[in-house]
Amino acid sequence: MLRSSVASKKDYYEVLGVERTASEEELKKAYRKMALKFHPDRNPGDKAAEEQFKVVNEAYSVLADAEKRKSYDLFGHAGPAGGAGGFDFNQGGFSDIFGDIFEEFFGASAGGRARTRAQRGNDLRYNMTITFEEAYFGKEAKIRLRRPEACSACKGTGAKGGATKVCPTCGGAGQLRFQQGMFAVSRTCSQCRGEGRIISESCPQCKGERYIARDKTISVKIPPGVETGSRLRVMGEGEPGLNGGPTGDLYVVLTVEEHPQFSRDGDHILCQVPISFVKAILGGKVDAPTMKGPTAVKIPPGTADGKIFRLKGLGFANIRGYGIGDELVRIKVEIPSKITAKQRELLEEFAKISGESIDPDSGKLFEKVKNLFE
Repeated sequence: MLRSSVASKKDYYEVLGVERTASEEELKKAYRKMALKFHPDRNPGDKAAEEQFKVVNEAYSVLADAEKRKSYDLFGHAGPAGGAGGFDFNQGGFSDIFGDIFEEFFGASAGGRARTRAQRGNDLRYNMTITFEEAYFGKEAKIRLRRPEACSACKGTGAKGGATKVCPTCGGAGQLRFQQGMFAVSRTCSQCRGEGRIISESCPQCKGERYIARDKTISVKIPPGVETGSRLRVMGEGEPGLNGGPTGDLYVVLTVEEHPQFSRDGDHILCQVPISFVKAILGGKVDAPTMKGPTAVKIPPGTADGKIFRLKGLGFANIRGYGIGDELVRIKVEIPSKITAKQRELLEEFAKISGESIDPDSGKLFEKVKNLFE
């Protein structure tokens, strides 16, 4: 009879839907999924689900125990079968997993533990607009924001003089116990929020709210190289935590204004510099604007419209410390809309020397030159 009973059992690895090489974490994850699926409180009145829930528990109780798993791998159900009937919820991660399952169902943890653990405060966001120059050079900014802070009169207790009394709803336990199916679980008391005590008399300054909104000026260092969308984290300047938890952080989100002369491409600065068509032909020098002042750029003879010159190291500093970008100067050859008679005469002479015919009826020479550069 023992052989037939053992032989009829389904493979534990198949029960949990894992490979035989599954890690401890993979077993735990698979068990939690199956336990949630077949839990009696999710399947009221379903005997098949209840039986499967027991099988899932049995499978995990064996595979989560290193010795039992080794025996099972060698001898199958005949190995650990003798000890698989009772489950030790303190081994193999049962207590942690069942805590997760109870939270899934009831919003409370297992074992009667109160959920009054410290909680981190919320983060705050502050939107800031800065100029192109400030993004390039960086700056020290002062921002003023309004945020809740612990009441100084009651030190964040909400009670006048710190006076509290035992919660009448939970009797000071911080939790209310309930019977859910075959399990006894606890829920956090809604009146005292798990603290076990309530305020006897509210603090007159914060009206029992524990916190008071106050204005605060905070210094924020904006490093060179930031751009629109950059987030600066100021640690510990968010909302206060609950039950002694740490304060949240402040995130300053930046928007960089456009510049009338420059634009940006990553860490590079782009600008356009106009030159005459004469300088484009003959060459020369031109002062290109940069964030650090004018810089001379040598224009070689025959420079075409749209030619780009690179000024090394005059772009933005990389915010992550990967060097400095360049400034890219794009040449724009300008053609005057009007010329004098003398200028026309010289251009026509230039055309004759160059062997270019001039047809007065088919357009001006000046227009041909203009079209050439455009």
